[in-house]
Amino acid sequence: MYETFLDEHRADIVASLDGLTEEQARRSLVPSRTTLLGLVKHLTFVEKVWFDEAITGRSRAEIGIGPSPDESFVLADDDTIAGVRSSYLQTCEESRKAAAALSIDDVVTGNRRGPLPMRWIYLHVLRETAQHCGHADILREQILATDGAPSRS
Repeated sequence: MYETFLDEHRADIVASLDGLTEEQARRSLVPSRTTLLGLVKHLTFVEKVWFDEAITGRSRAEIGIGPSPDESFVLADDDTIAGVRSSYLQTCEESRKAAAALSIDDVVTGNRRGPLPMRWIYLHVLRETAQHCGHADILREQILATDGAPSRS
């Protein structure tokens, strides 16, 4: 059930990029670093923190991610919709594989917060992904309204 709900939100965040140009996906509409493409890139970081670092105990450097979530929103010049989307989808698949070997009550010890049950991991990632889906819906609506295109329902 946890993974089913999480997968629905994973699909929603990916769909937030559908039909957009590279410029639209990168467009900044708020004072923070938040953009549609940046949200997907950030959620790739989130998946790696909780389904790699927390489960395996590997360091963020070993995983290939930065030390803090703030920089995960930053887009490189070569970040594209296709590349960021592909990385996120691949990371989600790796998350599913890592979690498949564990039960919901198993405790993982790789996160700096200390030992946490997988139930906590799922609920945290579900909450954060859902929250960012809401951000993405609003940003997408603003972009499409500004550009005179109909929003998706």
